[in-house]
Amino acid sequence: MAEGSPKDGNGSKESDSSSHEGGLWSGLKSLLFGEEESPSLRRELEEALDGYDEDERDESAPSPANGDLSAIERQMVRNLLHFSEHTVDDVAVPRADIIAIEEKASFAELAALFAEAGHSRIPVYRETLDTIVGMVHIRDAFAILAGKSPVPDSLAPLIRQPLYVPESMGALDLLAEMRAKRTHLAIVLDEYSGTEGLLTFEDLVEEIVGDVEDEHDDAPEALLVPLEGGMWEADARAELEDVAEEIDERLSDIEEDVDTLGGLAFVIAGRVPDAGEILKHEQSGWKLEIVSSDGRRVTRLRLHPPAERKRDEEEE
Repeated sequence: MAEGSPKDGNGSKESDSSSHEGGLWSGLKSLLFGEEESPSLRRELEEALDGYDEDERDESAPSPANGDLSAIERQMVRNLLHFSEHTVDDVAVPRADIIAIEEKASFAELAALFAEAGHSRIPVYRETLDTIVGMVHIRDAFAILAGKSPVPDSLAPLIRQPLYVPESMGALDLLAEMRAKRTHLAIVLDEYSGTEGLLTFEDLVEEIVGDVEDEHDDAPEALLVPLEGGMWEADARAELEDVAEEIDERLSDIEEDVDTLGGLAFVIAGRVPDAGEILKHEQSGWKLEIVSSDGRRVTRLRLHPPAERKRDEEEE
């Protein structure tokens, strides 16, 4: 038998392994960089990952071989598989949470905002948040703060240009553009070219690897907190999908295109409701008590259950 012939066991295994690895890496490259891919590759990878998860839960199954993907690695691959499905609007920090500074502000005000916000980049707007003219990176302020450069009369010398992208742009496309242009901040624009949100390179990476907290980040607070009597304390940023899953699926029953509890309160009231107002969500019977509002947006709410749900809670 000639060495390396199809009947040679070792040669066949090496060939199969090489072919399999080549196909896998080719598939991952196509997922990352948008090349044409086999229509079944994504499904095959998903099924393989699900099989590993089932084996891990099955105590009678043999232990995975050394070198197999760990649970966290499998989750990252799974996130990567679905990353191209997201638009920048799915990932962006909403407009209401943007921390920015007015173009006419002084350098002292900018330094104070950097210290208060703990961010490395601050957007700069002209008159309203819909006209963001650029951003200031904290590194450009270091020399001035250290006394090695004079304090500028305005913020103009410090302003850099971010990316401006439509809300419908794919998250994967934005990641590639940020890498190509070496820009780590993007301003997300709505269909009228107004500011819809803000997105950083870190936000995109976290969609794949999970949340990355540093030593300056505050411990995350729960957005939904159960109270006695079936009530809930809620942050207005809580996603309606999470509210539906955690509290009552009927609370996400809304025709308008809103994603958060704060947006739901705005739709019900037809305006930004004031603190102390109680709004009724007709589809579910839940009442939304506005705990705090700054006039521009609702920040916290208290959810009161419908009468039948309250009775059930009391009987239990």
